[in-house]
Amino acid sequence: MSRNTKKFSDLSPAARIGVVVAGTVQVSLAVLAFTDLAGRPKEEVNGPKPAWIPVILVNWFGPLTYFFFGRKG
Repeated sequence: MSRNTKKFSDLSPAARIGVVVAGTVQVSLAVLAFTDLAGRPKEEVNGPKPAWIPVILVNWFGPLTYFFFGRKG
């Protein structure tokens, strides 16, 4: 059974740019969240710091959840 999947090279130039931009933003959010988590004292984080690591790894949802609910103040 064959799938009707597209390769990156099959995408239009605009779609390629969109994929690259979305990926860059996603990775940037994760890096910012990990950097913030690593530099923030445990007293300023809601819950245990190690618990936020797998949360941040969940695509867009994780880093945004950390920024809205994981940090105190």
